[in-house]
Amino acid sequence: MKFTETAWKVFNQSIEDYHVSDDVNALINNPFEKDSLERILYAKNWIDTVQWHLEDIIRDENIDPAEALQLKRTIDSSNQKRTDLVEYIDSWFLNKFENITPQPEAKINTETPAWAVDRLSILALKVYHMSMEANRESASEEHRNNCQAKLDVLLTQKEDLSTSIDQLLADIENGNVKMKVYKQMKMYNDESLNPILYQKGQQK
Repeated sequence: MKFTETAWKVFNQSIEDYHVSDDVNALINNPFEKDSLERILYAKNWIDTVQWHLEDIIRDENIDPAEALQLKRTIDSSNQKRTDLVEYIDSWFLNKFENITPQPEAKINTETPAWAVDRLSILALKVYHMSMEANRESASEEHRNNCQAKLDVLLTQKEDLSTSIDQLLADIENGNVKMKVYKQMKMYNDESLNPILYQKGQQK
């Protein structure tokens, strides 16, 4: 089984498991073995799925401002966890390919494998929810048809992105692409880098 076939299967299992309770506060119950790639992928998509629904909630026009502020902080924290886990996945790939010597003419890809996998995880969520809309009985036929057209595009994108990821991994393994990883170094959560945070600390 190709890597992306495994990843897509795991992502959809995570999405289905989340929607059993459909609760952003539900605790993850990861079914995969410790230290397995599947376990990491499941955890990655669970974060994405929870954040997807947090983003829905915060867009409620009638939401209490205090609740919205707390949700924004929760989303910021989720974004940091998402970034950390993407970098962890890249570390997994670095270990996998550590004995590969790149060819002298090896190229550098615009994104690492894990950031491409991040897009695949989000795409799985888009496909799931667009499919729900395309089949929602309470919606108009026009709405369902429009959503089906969008779903068809998403499924084509899924095939293209999956092919690209599998090709990238093969190229790294063959030495045709050099894998380089850069830490994201997000600044908004860092008290030493976000002016709003460190200026506040200086005023105390």
